[in-house]
Formats: sequence, C-alpha cells, structure tokens
Amino acid sequence: MNRLLVKSQDTIQKTVENLNQDLKRRIIASPPGQCPVDLTASFLRLCHSQSCGKCAPCRVGLGQLQIMIDEILNIDSESSMEELYLLEKTAEAISVTADCAIGSEAAKMVVRAIRGYKEDFESHIKNHTCTDRLNDRSQPVPCVAMCPAGVDVPGYLALVKEQRYGDAVKLIRKDNPFPTVCALICEHPCELRCRRTLIDAPVNIRGLKRFAVDHCGDVPVPKKMDKTGKKVAIIGGGPSGLSAAYFLSIMGHEVTVFEKRAQLGGMLRYGIPNYRLPRERLQWDIDAILSTGVTVRLGCDVSTPEAMAEIRDDYDATYISIGSHNAKDIGIPGEYAKGVIPAVEMLRGIGDDAMPDFNGKAVVVIGGGNVAMDVARTAKRLGASDVSIVYRRRRMDMTALPDEIEGAVAEGCNLVQLMAPSWIETNKKGEVKALWVKPQIAGQADRSGRPKPVDSTTEEQKLRCDIIISAIGQATDIRFFEEYGIPVFRGNIQAEKSSVIDNVMGTYAGGDCVTGPSTVINAIGAGKVAAANIDEFLGFHHEIQVDVEIPLPEPTDNLPCGRAELKERYAKHRGNDFDEVEQGMTLEEALQEASRCLRCDYHGFGSFRGGRDTKW
Repeated sequence: MNRLLVKSQDTIQKTVENLNQDLKRRIIASPPGQCPVDLTASFLRLCHSQSCGKCAPCRVGLGQLQIMIDEILNIDSESSMEELYLLEKTAEAISVTADCAIGSEAAKMVVRAIRGYKEDFESHIKNHTCTDRLNDRSQPVPCVAMCPAGVDVPGYLALVKEQRYGDAVKLIRKDNPFPTVCALICEHPCELRCRRTLIDAPVNIRGLKRFAVDHCGDVPVPKKMDKTGKKVAIIGGGPSGLSAAYFLSIMGHEVTVFEKRAQLGGMLRYGIPNYRLPRERLQWDIDAILSTGVTVRLGCDVSTPEAMAEIRDDYDATYISIGSHNAKDIGIPGEYAKGVIPAVEMLRGIGDDAMPDFNGKAVVVIGGGNVAMDVARTAKRLGASDVSIVYRRRRMDMTALPDEIEGAVAEGCNLVQLMAPSWIETNKKGEVKALWVKPQIAGQADRSGRPKPVDSTTEEQKLRCDIIISAIGQATDIRFFEEYGIPVFRGNIQAEKSSVIDNVMGTYAGGDCVTGPSTVINAIGAGKVAAANIDEFLGFHHEIQVDVEIPLPEPTDNLPCGRAELKERYAKHRGNDFDEVEQGMTLEEALQEASRCLRCDYHGFGSFRGGRDTKW
C-alpha cells in the first residue's frame, strides 16, 4: 500500500475554483444602486456555506442571522425595530464567540452593515421596501453612476465605435469641458464597476476617450444661450472653476475668472508634469472653455478687502475654487534646511518653466501618492544621479496609482518602503547632507483599512542625499476667506453638497478647497454642480444638452476578449525628456475595445429607468 499520494486537484475542485473566480469578478462588478440589505443577506449565505460546522456560533448562529434578515426582507411578514436590535446583538455575540474567522468576520460584516446603512434596514421593516434613495434611481448604468461628472460613457463609446469622434467629444463636453485632460490623466473611476468585468476585464474607457480626442479635429463648443444680464465671479482658474465658468457662460451669464497665477489651469498646469499632461493638450481644453466668452483676470489676488468688496458689489454670485496649493510640514528636525523643497513649490515653478538644477545630485522624495511619483520621475528627468522614494508604509499601501508607481520604478527610482523620516542632517552651511529614517513594521489596520506603520526596534538608517522633496500632502490657504466670514472646517471651506455656503448669500465653493486634495474629475463634477445651482439661484433654469444621436447597440455574443492597453515609450528613452510617456491606441485596437462595451444604457435597469440623461 502507498502511504502518500501526490496532491492534485480533481475535476470538482477545479470547477469550484473557476466558480470562485466568476464570483470574484461579479463582486468587483457589483453595480451601485443595489439594495444593501439584500446584498448583506447574499454574502451571509456564502459565508455560512463555508462553515466547517465545528462551533455552534458559526454553524447555528450564521443560519439564525440569515433567518432574521430574510424576515426583514419578506414583504408578507411584519417586523419590528426590536428584531433589528436583536439581529445586531446576535451578530455581536457571534463575532466574539466563533472559533475561526469564517464565523467571526461574517458576523462583523452584519454589524458593520447595520451601523453603516441602518436606514435601509428600517425602511424594509417599516415600509416593506427599499429607501427612496434606491427606488428613485435603482440600478443605474455603472460607469455613468461612478463618474463624478455623470458623463455618458456608453454613449461616447458607441460613437467611437462608429468613428464619430467629434460627436463623442461633444457628448463628453455636455458634462465635462476637459475631455482631453481626462483622456490623459483621469483616474477613471468609471471602470471600477464596469459590467464587462463579469466576462473578462473592464472596458478601457479612458483609452477610448483618448482615441476620440486624438482624432476629433476642431470641435466647436455649444452655442451660447441668450444673455441674462447676470454676472458671476469665479475665484480660481483650476479645473473646478473653469468647469463652472464654461457651463455658466453657455447659459448666458457674464463670467469672470480671477486667477492668482500667471496662467490658467490650477494643479493641471502647476501640479502635473508635461510628460503626463503636455501643456499644448491642456491648452486645447482651456481655449475651448474661453471661447464661450469667459473673461479672465490673471495675476489677480482677491485676498484683499478691496478685491472682495469689488466682487461683492459688482457680481450677482461667486464661486470659490481656489484649490489646495500649500505644502504641509514634514514635522521633523531640519525640515527647513537648504535643499528641502516642497513638491507643490517645485511643480509650481516648473509650470512657469522655471526648471530646478538637479544635475548629478542625489534626491530623496518623501511620500507615497501620485505627487510623490510625479516629482520623483521629474527629478530623474532633471538629471538627478539617484532618486529614492521614502514611504513609511508598504508599496501596496501607497495611494499613488499602480501605473504611476510602476512608471517610477521602471525609470530608475528606488522605493524605500517601511521607513519613516526621523530627522534631516545638515552640513556647516545648513545644507542637506542626509535623511535619517526609522524602520517600521506593518501593524494593525487603521480607519483607511491599511496597516498602520509602527516603529521597529531596528536602529535608524542614513540616506545620503543633496535634495529632499516633501510630497506628504497639500493644504488650502483659506486664512483670508475665514476672516471674511466664509465658514471653515478642518482646514477647508465648509459647503453643502449643492456647493452653497450657508449664511453667505450667493456664494458657492467646490473642488479641493472644500474636499481637500482630490482628483481632477471630482473637481470637474463640483464645478458642474455649482454651475447648475448658481443658475437656479440667479432665477433661471437653463438646461445643458447636446444634439447627438447615439447609435443603437448591435447584436453580440459577448465572448471573452482581451482588453486593449495603452502602451508607453521605452523607459530608458522617456526618462531623459519631458515628452509624453503614454501612446494612444491604433484604430484596430480602438474599434475592438469599443465593441467590448455591453451597452448597459440599453440593456438592464438602465433602460427601464428612462434610458440616458440627455440634459441637466
């Protein structure tokens, strides 16, 4: 008799593994607008099926939780708030008594669900239905719902497939006046819940947008509506302010943008290097916005009583979108030494073509976000002999996009992980000599879900360098606005979701100065919201729409098909200049990629709810 056998998966186990992969893709593609209570019940059943049955809290308890939630969801039975209380207490008990993570984590999930969306449970108990929040627009098109600006993604993908690139750009501009900028640098949240993931991988939405803007030619902006006689002041010429200016100008209002810097664009110009966003591509979008009749006052600092008095007296409404352009302190000894440069100041200078001299110098970048990757890659292009990125967490915990991290590594930047800056050593002239770092270990997870770095017992280490670039975050300069009476909370302007500032008549705010440093598409979405609500405040109800006919979907078998990825120039070539790194798709790739779209605007709940939003 043989004592041991070589382990191998049988047919059943292989099939189960494939089903697990299908389930994983389904979870990733879970669309917004689902009933969270029903989703909790479904996950609970899955967890219960994984139970070994050894301990009663898991074997019996999870089953009881299922019964309780099913009773709450059952429209033919009456439930009470006492049952919701019992559900929570039972889940809490299971979470601390189950023998293994299968039972305890499933119970914790139920507790988090009750505390996270208690009103949904209450709605099912009291009204036998989902909340109005879901009933009003249940199961929307995922990519449109995930886009902060609400861009009609399936519509412009269908137009790209028909090779109607100009119409695709027109459709994008209905909601987003920066089609080129977003085609190059958007973090594409629209792809997060793409239903194509159920089959293989999400559609390369940003790549197809890029193909459209690369081949659209000159696309005129919409015709302006009749003049209203109303004047609107926009404080800040970044993506949020210019978006609001674009829509308000089309609506017929007289719009003036007050910009402190020498050029428009905000962080698009003063925070994103040319190799990611070429200045001429940015200018194409800005020129289109200005062509609607927007007036611009460059080099105009409004943080004086005289300037604010002029705006208050001469304008009917004001939108504040000043962005977050101030650097945060590192908080370690020596941070004000010669050679310590805030990332935002470095990128701001480069935006005005003032290039620092890093030739032959060793550079250390502190931070793990996109800005840290930008300045590290920029330092390499400016001739730095060595560039190291110091981060107190692990690479997988970095907030930078994976593509940005990979790009920095490919171009020769060193990732120094789990190292916290301790102090900066200087020479007799007060110049940077080295950065001392304290080794860390990954501890328990914090509120963000990432392991919190904790000091290890290992001794501090020395990183020799000539330049230290701080990229640990940005802050908003709101001191003057606070003195002027604008409400402030935790370093940002306090505004409602409608962008209105309470108790300050006719004043609105949005973008980074309200949310803190965020993404370009979030800023654009805030500008769109502000424009709509300012228009209402001024006594109008102008509707933004576009006269573009969307092609009908073609019959398809939706067979698995590879995703077309955007290519990049070779690292050894691109790391020596500021020319654009990324390359667009070929026509063949674009047409195949556009055909992968499942057209959720026509298929599924998207069509049941009246189809697409053709105006706002």
